[in-house]
Amino acid sequence: MSNTPFYLPIADEVQLFTAAWQCRLPVLLRGPTGCGKTRFVEHMAATLPVDRPGDRLITVACHGDLTGSDLTGRYVLRGDETIWVDGPLTQAVRQGAFCYLDEVVEARKDTIALIHPLTDHRRMMPLDKLGEMLPAHPDFMLVISYNPGYQSASKDLKQSTRQRFVTIDFAYAPLEQEATVIQRETGVSPEVATALATLGHKVRSLKGAGLEEGVSTRLLVYTARLIQSGVAPRRACDITVARSLTDDHQNTSAINELARAAFK
Repeated sequence: MSNTPFYLPIADEVQLFTAAWQCRLPVLLRGPTGCGKTRFVEHMAATLPVDRPGDRLITVACHGDLTGSDLTGRYVLRGDETIWVDGPLTQAVRQGAFCYLDEVVEARKDTIALIHPLTDHRRMMPLDKLGEMLPAHPDFMLVISYNPGYQSASKDLKQSTRQRFVTIDFAYAPLEQEATVIQRETGVSPEVATALATLGHKVRSLKGAGLEEGVSTRLLVYTARLIQSGVAPRRACDITVARSLTDDHQNTSAINELARAAFK
């Protein structure tokens, strides 16, 4: 499909996800921020064959105030009527779309528990306010993601939830493949893409030695876009990589030294 979002496979994640969809199994994507989890879901939702109209993918950005009603739906006033409006999860269950709960550990535990009946042999959606158990469309698939080690222990997924999912691990791409992604996403030259990928891998080696997080592929793509628009490479690295990762002057200087070495 010409409008399929670009995704460069790193290992066997495409085959594993396809097999899980064919078996109607829910999937957990686990990996660092900005490594391509969301793009992967967009790519798979556009690629896998479905025979129905409507949205292929419904995405929910999870947060601490996300309630069960935000997912399932609620009654609302429309003029003089009170009508039921499906939430995003219920829409996906009815239509047979992929429902992607991004950073699911940020949601409240009582909200996460609502997905349990959809993740076993029942594949049912309880709609308590309607007094209904809604069976999932055959093409419905539930996908969740999170960044391990980023959240506090109190926000980790419970075993009762984790063991309902097939888990696919993600990591940042090897240098040559990351350079290919950067070039494909932005149109920069192969030399600039390789320099940015090299910078990314060197910055990630600083994690634990002053940096809490390594630089994401997403940030490297942002940097490439600035360079492509005319911003000087070292300046683009400073404002997009160094200053986004840390407020510490020493760490910022270390990252900028790496950028100077990458763009001599």
